Amino acid sequence: MPRQIPRIELREYRNAPSITLPAIGQGTWYMGENLVPREQEVAALRHGLDLGLTLIDTAEMYGDGGAEEVVGEAIRDRRDDAFVVSKVYPWNAGRDSAIAACEGSLERLGIETLDLYLLHWPGSIPLEETFEAFERLRDQGKIRRFGVSNFDAGNLRAMDALPAAADCATNQVLYHLGSRGIEVDVLPWMQDHHIPVMAYCPLAQGGRLRAKLLSSTVVNEIADKHGASAAQILLAWTIRPVGGHREGPRSVVAIPKASTLAHVEANAEALNIELDDDDLTRLDDTFPAPREPVSLDIV
Repeated sequence: MPRQIPRIELREYRNAPSITLPAIGQGTWYMGENLVPREQEVAALRHGLDLGLTLIDTAEMYGDGGAEEVVGEAIRDRRDDAFVVSKVYPWNAGRDSAIAACEGSLERLGIETLDLYLLHWPGSIPLEETFEAFERLRDQGKIRRFGVSNFDAGNLRAMDALPAAADCATNQVLYHLGSRGIEVDVLPWMQDHHIPVMAYCPLAQGGRLRAKLLSSTVVNEIADKHGASAAQILLAWTIRPVGGHREGPRSVVAIPKASTLAHVEANAEALNIELDDDDLTRLDDTFPAPREPVSLDIV
């Protein structure tokens, strides 16, 4: 029987059914900034859709809206193939300003509805007001789900006091083998509430955040064992079962950015890598998680 690819599940709420998505999606941070030709970025995202990487994450912050425009071009005539996520600046997350910000994102994306809309990080506007705006956007059909990003355990506990918190779909945070602080308090809280984590920078920005990850002897020995690259092992580790069964939905969806067709293909192939107990033990021993709560990593 062929192995099922790892998937995450966004739970049902009210009249919206649950939805499952591959545990690796596509990030767009630094797209739309003329770092590579625009048509190359568009082609990469479209190729990801071809390979089943249906979740595309972006934000009004990325390239001052430029990344959203790239996504819009990539999903033109393919809207049904993509699960589109965008994020609002904290200072745009007010009762009325969030409506205007969302409408701006929709215009740049060229779509009528976002599948998921996130508060990019905690700000000075009360979360209750932001969630009120999100609920209005949902009632207006401009978003289907909402959630948060860069929330630490204290933020999550405070959020939990709000009635609308029951509809929070995800918390997008930095998470990779070299940054495991969320395993102490954030990840357990989210698992208890049946909310998946969305992991940004799962490759530590190509190793720039933790230079020793991709050159690690242990990581590369495991990569050789699986006929994979070090980066693919980091992705497979990020979406591994955390305290759960190997089959069925996972706790984490990773959103690496890729601007070349080859990189997109490598990311997609990481879905087929299943790390065994020995692999996971070696990685734990080499890059252990902290034992006590630490400040949330943010870049």
